[in-house]
This record gives sequence, structure tokens and C-alpha cells, in this order.
Amino acid sequence: MFMVPAITMRSFSDEFKTGTFEILQTKPLSKWQLLLGKYFGSLMVMLIAILPTIIYALTLQSLSEEGGIDTGGTIGSYLGLVFLAAVFTAIGICCSSFTPNAVVAFIASAFACFLVYNGFNAISRIPAFQSGADYYIEMLGIDFHYRNISRGVIDSRDIFYFISVIIFFLTITHRNLSKR
Repeated sequence: MFMVPAITMRSFSDEFKTGTFEILQTKPLSKWQLLLGKYFGSLMVMLIAILPTIIYALTLQSLSEEGGIDTGGTIGSYLGLVFLAAVFTAIGICCSSFTPNAVVAFIASAFACFLVYNGFNAISRIPAFQSGADYYIEMLGIDFHYRNISRGVIDSRDIFYFISVIIFFLTITHRNLSKR
């Protein structure tokens, strides 16, 4: 939750601060190409950071005596972690596009990631929503869908949720860049 904002905080904020965003606008790139280039570059850094942790899972699997670890749960957890990193990267890029200050972008994106991950779960626990709306409010948060995938249950609804949240934040970023 803190690594992704640290990686994405300078994506657009430094471009605005140093004035190189105007140079990028003169290049034969559309706003979507520029945005997706920054997004996939930051996401690739995150995936490279996650990649060495697979060694732990493989080591535990080879050292276990009977049956090994739950392979479905492990694969689901890694898939959920990739989707979580993808959503947090989209949020970080979005927050970086709103300010020329990298520190403000870091704090805003860390706070936004925390709210989207834990906020809906906390709101669903309010007693006023305990009459049935709590389940639907909890479904709006990332934690609900991440828990489903990390159990090894890969459902198309969870994957669609993650992809739609990514598209939502990238669209906000695109609209913000178009205003500049």
C-alpha cells in the first residue's frame, strides 16, 4: 500500500513541475498512449518487485513433507496481488496527475488506496447499514474481491471489478490530462 504510491508519485507530478509535460504534448503521442505508457511502466516495476516472492512459495512447496501448500490458494493470492497492484498503480497515477508536488501525490495516493481498500468495509459495519445494505456496500471495496480471489476462488465478477476500477481511475486521469 506504500510501495505503489512511492513508485507512481512522480509519474505526472514531476512532468508538471519541471515543465516537460508541454514537451510530451508536442510528441506524436495521444493522451491515452502517454497515460498507458506511464501506467504499464509503473505496473511493470511492481510486478518485478513481486516476482522474487515466488521463490518463497516454491521453496515451501519443495520443503513440505505431505501434499505441500495449497496451490490453488497460492496462485489465487498471487493473481489477487497482481490485480491489487494494478488497481493501486491506477490510483497512484491518477493522484499524480492532480498535483505538481510529488509528496502531495504520494500522500494522496496512499490515502486513496487505503480508503478504497478498507473504507467500504468500515462503512458496511455501521449499524445503520446492518439491515442488508452492508453486504452491497462491502462489495464496493477492494478487500471483498481480493479476499475472494486469495482463497483460490477466481470468479469473473471479481476480475471484472478490478478491471472496471482500473478503467475508472485511468479515465479520470485521462480527463485530467486533457484539461491541461
